[in-house]
Amino acid sequence: MTALTNILLVGGGRMGSALLAGWREQGLSAAIVVDPSDAAQSLAGPGVTVVASVDEIAEGFVPEAVVLAVKPQNAGAALPAYARFAGHAVFISIMAGKTVAGIGGVLGGSAAIVRAMPNTPAAVRQGVTVAFAGEGVSQAQGDLADRLLGATGAVAWVDDEGLLDAVTAISGGGPAYVFLLTELMEQAALAQGLPADLAKLMARQTVIGSALLMAASSETPEALRVAVTSPGGTTAEALRVLRADDAWPKTFSEAMQAATERSRALSG
Repeated sequence: MTALTNILLVGGGRMGSALLAGWREQGLSAAIVVDPSDAAQSLAGPGVTVVASVDEIAEGFVPEAVVLAVKPQNAGAALPAYARFAGHAVFISIMAGKTVAGIGGVLGGSAAIVRAMPNTPAAVRQGVTVAFAGEGVSQAQGDLADRLLGATGAVAWVDDEGLLDAVTAISGGGPAYVFLLTELMEQAALAQGLPADLAKLMARQTVIGSALLMAASSETPEALRVAVTSPGGTTAEALRVLRADDAWPKTFSEAMQAATERSRALSG
């Protein structure tokens, strides 16, 4: 894969550094990372320069893509300085809740903007990112965005930006729900008298192994669940309790609705 030397990464935090690591593994590179933290200096390496401010970027530098990986609450102060790249680069935003219109209002009407929602498994290249291309994004720019986002896992595109609110609820926050399930399994094991080290091993490896089994199988999650549930057995009894009065499915559905509505509210 041909290396890219004109990528500007704004923000070298958890998600920004995950993207950068994925690009390096695939033979891509970010020419410049903008991040004022001391920790960001560890991202520097062959082909990658880390600067503390956009003011340190040479006037002649013209990126092919500007990846916005700053915290959403910092966007108002951080983004105006990058308006000078509008009309040249595609802006790829992974800032939760920031709409294409909102970003464009800061960068200017000529900015080509892709809004994306990744999730934290990107750190181990097992993430999923859902993206939306705003008006003015060319085919080549869309392909570049797909290539950059795809360095950390699967990428899917939607034609309706409003769907990103549900994406934020389901996959954006999804790892937290899986981690909560793991916590609850470990706590339940402790409550049943199992040793702490065994409880930890069982909970984590069961979740990891089940995910890998699902990834390797052509069967649906429902079919896999049925296969491990013997009629009248222990698993069936546990599921009876979890699904009594539709409690677990209803609660989860309500939680996803609440998260979606919160995303809409934050988007303004």
